[in-house]
Amino acid sequence: MSAEAEILDELHRLRSRMPQLTGALAASADGLVLAQDSRGVEPEGVAALTAAALGIALRLTDATGQGGFRELLVRSDRGYVATYAAGPSAVLTLLAEGRVNVGRLHLEGRRSSSRISELLQATGRATAQQPDRPRGQPSALTDAPPLPIRPTSPRAGGSRSRSRHRGTGETPTT
Repeated sequence: MSAEAEILDELHRLRSRMPQLTGALAASADGLVLAQDSRGVEPEGVAALTAAALGIALRLTDATGQGGFRELLVRSDRGYVATYAAGPSAVLTLLAEGRVNVGRLHLEGRRSSSRISELLQATGRATAQQPDRPRGQPSALTDAPPLPIRPTSPRAGGSRSRSRHRGTGETPTT
């Protein structure tokens, strides 16, 4: 069974355990859909938005010194969008109804993201052992860039923005 099929199977099992889920999507950190089990949403769009939200979450954890990214939860009028790190280069995004038990959502999401991470790691080892894989042809599952744990802050290089004097609106000269 291919990694994509195994990941899809994991998404199906997750949705069967949690009937309040309206969708489940595994994607690379850069927004490439690996597998999805959802209706009524555009998976490519959700994967791209997840990658954008992931970028913001990574910057937020860096700026606040809270360590590496683990998960992100968005609550809306009709439900939740939860994103979990699934190894160094992938994420699991779950869509849930508003009546979902958030604690159980986290429990099941963390379990499935861990399983997806294991599947991707196993695929990486299997792909490395396959000599007939054409060079230059990336695999969506194994050649995605690693998920940065602590990206470099834009201020880390010592660049300073020029600020205006309070009250005058003029830029100071140095």
